[in-house]
Amino acid sequence: MTKILVIEDEELVRENLLDLLEAEEFQTIAAANGKIGLNLAFSEIPDLILCDMMMPEIDGYGVLTTLRQDPLTATIPFIFLTAKSAKADFRQGMDLGADDYLTKPFTRAELLSAIVNRLEKQAALKKNLLSTQPASMAFSPKMQLLEVYLHRLVKEEKFQEFELYYQPIVDIASGKIIAAESLLRWQSPELGSVPSLEFMQLAESTGLILPIEKWVFTSICEQIHIWQDNLDFLSLTINVNVSGSQFYSPDFIEDISALFINNKFAPERLEIELSESLIMQNLNNAIATMSKLRSLGVKITIDDFGIGYSSLTNLKELPINTLKIGRYYIHNIDSNSEKLELTKAVIQMAHSLNLRVVAEGLDTEAELDFLRQYNCDAMQGFLLSRPLPAAELENFF
Repeated sequence: MTKILVIEDEELVRENLLDLLEAEEFQTIAAANGKIGLNLAFSEIPDLILCDMMMPEIDGYGVLTTLRQDPLTATIPFIFLTAKSAKADFRQGMDLGADDYLTKPFTRAELLSAIVNRLEKQAALKKNLLSTQPASMAFSPKMQLLEVYLHRLVKEEKFQEFELYYQPIVDIASGKIIAAESLLRWQSPELGSVPSLEFMQLAESTGLILPIEKWVFTSICEQIHIWQDNLDFLSLTINVNVSGSQFYSPDFIEDISALFINNKFAPERLEIELSESLIMQNLNNAIATMSKLRSLGVKITIDDFGIGYSSLTNLKELPINTLKIGRYYIHNIDSNSEKLELTKAVIQMAHSLNLRVVAEGLDTEAELDFLRQYNCDAMQGFLLSRPLPAAELENFF
């Protein structure tokens, strides 16, 4: 049900508006002044706001200005209701970002027409913005709620709600832990535990990914700095997944270099994981950036190899260290001849290019026996360990 916030200081006008809207089966919330209206806007996130222009303390202009400055409320359709009809008043409201302007007295038909038009335009805009997202995310109320809380987390810098987990990567021949892949977890006070796949895709699509990944990199580098004084952890590499937004950012290399200097640890302790599709977005730029990372001493992994669409010809041109074979190929590999032959070919090809091969998503001893037989270098998966908080990884190590 569409939720409409009415901000109006005249009680009779406010009650008449609420009766009219409820008769049309809109969900309504009401505020008697601008301050209450702003509090309700931020807590309820309505689908549309009707706001009187002339109110004591915070007038309609002040309400609109505040809403448009906050990512949580910046795109909510906003309609002014006012007895002022001067062109200058109208122009000021529209310049501040109002979507429409109704001069009192207005008819029921005029009000409903303005509301329906704004809601239809907003729906069309959302459809256009969401058309590039996976179908499972489009128009999902859950994802819309996630977006609200994710915006708030980033805006208020509540990064303590995040926690980094680490899944061990083990050398198959020796059984030693050689690396750990970092994975982000979000424990929201309001939503509980949120799967990383859900909120990271959402963060990428809404432009929130950069501040989140900046926090991730900073936290990982601080953790590596702590661990480097531990002889057991001295050779452990930490793998970090990187989004396209961060990888293609013009400041990416400079930011990475600054982290090494500030945290005083060897760059080879860090391994960047990139997806095939990310690299193929702009192959030449990707190769240039990867070459700069390698010149710093950073290692590079292609994640989920075989799931994307890079060719073997492109592969030998890439300045990388490691190939990761995704779980799709590893799952039940002992009983699937097609997966078996493909995985054998990838391992042989990678070794011919002097690349290390890591198989991820291992669940069974049979899968491990196959990988050992065909000289896969390393593995990770629930067969060995689930992702662990830093303290538990220390105990596991």
